[in-house]
Amino acid sequence: MLARGEALGAFGLTEADAGSDAAGTRTTARLDDGDWVIDGSKQFITNSGTEITRLVTITAVTGRSRRADGGQAKELTAILVPSGTPGLTVEPSYDKVGWHTSDTHPLTLRGVRVPEANMLGERGRGFANFIQTLDEGRVAFAALCAGAAQGCLEEAVRYAKTRNVFGHPIGANQHINFMIARMQSRAHSAGLAWQDAARRLDAGVPFKTQASMAKLIGSEAAMANARDATQIFGGYGFMNENAVARHYRDSKILEIGEGTTEVQLMVIARGLGF
Repeated sequence: MLARGEALGAFGLTEADAGSDAAGTRTTARLDDGDWVIDGSKQFITNSGTEITRLVTITAVTGRSRRADGGQAKELTAILVPSGTPGLTVEPSYDKVGWHTSDTHPLTLRGVRVPEANMLGERGRGFANFIQTLDEGRVAFAALCAGAAQGCLEEAVRYAKTRNVFGHPIGANQHINFMIARMQSRAHSAGLAWQDAARRLDAGVPFKTQASMAKLIGSEAAMANARDATQIFGGYGFMNENAVARHYRDSKILEIGEGTTEVQLMVIARGLGF
């Protein structure tokens, strides 16, 4: 059903004190008579409250493991929780700046019981599983960013050719056409970056660094193009009737979701051996 688009699953990683820092995860799961008993909460969980949402995959602390330095590390495990499971509460949706059609809720889990077989992958490998999912997700996310950057470019080109001020289209002004030239360069670079990462993913070769670079380049391109397109539209760009106003609202989350800009920089630097 998921592959056919008839159902949705949610990705339950982020918590109040755990997002980029997964070690901050506080949601717990313990085995009791063949069931996982889960307690905790999740934040900013997309597709968690739609009419066709069928499950949420959550990370939970299922124990402790010993680190090489002798300290203790949290054992994180991924567990599937079907929608409607007693104890799983989908809280009211967030009032977001943008992405108004995106279904996003906090989740509360209180004494949620699911079968032990609902463990996804190996015990203690939950974070590794989620990171792999994020790596792949960043490729698609980067494509979304490139599309947003391209959309802003097309709106700016159209407006600059039809908006007349002082007797000529504003696109005749070098400052405006230089802004649009930069927008074109950003959109082009964003497209090349995500396509390179996608080719590597499809070929089965390492793509983690390329996915982070594509997400970084794409999100910054989308945000910069949204800002410039709004500026080119002037006062009209601040009116919700225009597409660039929506792009301006929607683009900021592209620098945050699926791993912040800072996380992408960290991943890229690690790929260089730092």
